Amino acid sequence: MHEVLNRSAVQLRAMIENRDISARELLALHLAQIEKINPSVNAIVTLVKEQAEASAQALDDSQARGEATGVLHGLPIAHKDLVMTKGIRTTYGSPIYADNIPQRDELLIERLNAAGVVTLGKTNTPEFGAGSQTFNNVFGATCNPYDLSRTCGGSSGGAAVALATRMLPIADGSDMGGSLRNPANFCNVVGFRPSTGRVPSWPSDNAWFSFGVQGPMARYVEDIALQLQVMAGPDDRAPLSLQQPGSVFARSLDVDMTGKRVAFAPTLGGLPVEQQVRDVIEKQRVVFEELGCIVEDACLDFDGADEVFKVLRAFRFEMKFGALVAEHESLIKETVLWNVEQGRRLTGPEIGKAQQRRTILFQKTRQFFEKFDYLIAPVSQVAPFAITQPFVEKINDVEMETYVDWMKSCYFVTATGMPAISVPAGFTLEGLPVGLQIVAGFRRDLEVLQLARAFEQCTLVANQLPELLK
Repeated sequence: MHEVLNRSAVQLRAMIENRDISARELLALHLAQIEKINPSVNAIVTLVKEQAEASAQALDDSQARGEATGVLHGLPIAHKDLVMTKGIRTTYGSPIYADNIPQRDELLIERLNAAGVVTLGKTNTPEFGAGSQTFNNVFGATCNPYDLSRTCGGSSGGAAVALATRMLPIADGSDMGGSLRNPANFCNVVGFRPSTGRVPSWPSDNAWFSFGVQGPMARYVEDIALQLQVMAGPDDRAPLSLQQPGSVFARSLDVDMTGKRVAFAPTLGGLPVEQQVRDVIEKQRVVFEELGCIVEDACLDFDGADEVFKVLRAFRFEMKFGALVAEHESLIKETVLWNVEQGRRLTGPEIGKAQQRRTILFQKTRQFFEKFDYLIAPVSQVAPFAITQPFVEKINDVEMETYVDWMKSCYFVTATGMPAISVPAGFTLEGLPVGLQIVAGFRRDLEVLQLARAFEQCTLVANQLPELLK
């Protein structure tokens, strides 16, 4: 592997700006890595090599003319296969859309293109992004680069694997119940779920739904901030979008953490968590103490979070996929059908109660973060499991009721609306990655990145490569 591929996106961006490397040369290195590694992991499922080469050439020509360069000028990227990309196949992991070529870009893609990225393709995702295990009937499964027999998580699994294997320096994803955080956790990279509205989404069939968000993935926290300079900021087409500009993420991430109040919750209040995961998380407590944080065993009261998430998720699934199920039921996987059926059974009072409980949960969360600056918790309750297993059915002899229950450690946080990040924390005895989740108060996205950066710099876990690359 060429040593340039192991550099951060921030470093690569500086190299391009200083003309130490051209966009074309950087793209060529990544395309060579894709050719070498992707057949083993199946992370990038659509490749537009000629389009990418033409884009890189145009960016080099523009820079040669002395024109201003964008924040992400020349950086290769592949987009999650749930995101509409004009002229590039977008399948949503579904046979129904196997040959779908959108006629327009989503807002996220508009912003990334304007910032100078070089799009080289699409990354794999489970069908319609449902479930934290990346496999579908269009492209198959994506393998964990640290153990090809294990899952990479999901639903932004292809993105996480492409980052971990140095096939991409930056990537995008989306997160309803943990889809940016879980695969990052399973693949030793960084995935950030921003606050609702931080990264506005358009077009949308429900512009007021706040569980699902888009956001960045990368190998290092500074690269998350770099992308947010572009992704974040208001847009009139997205009514929940925050007014704060993306430029706020150009501020320094290196701040003194002395005196920061940290609630340490290795089981997030008593959830079943595999001992091998808990062992990694608990060993990191000392890192926060060494950073000068005041660490206390404490956890937010998540009472009601399970009902809130499951009811509103089912409501969303029926709204988004109900008509599709009526027309193509035989082509849709069982878990999506089940979730749509759950939505169809909902009553108005049940939805209303869930909204009320969500409001109560938000107020409890707000009060909790008046006392604490951060909450530290596991990202996933299990380590990467067999790639042939669709979802986790049991943790520590506790039966999971549904196909998403093993992700409560992520979706409880979703229900609060708080920003959260998965940052590499260590490895199990089998060499499988384990991430750590950092949560902060309402719209304190930058503060999440600052503690994640401090933790990352102390541990350097993100530098440990998969054997596949050695």
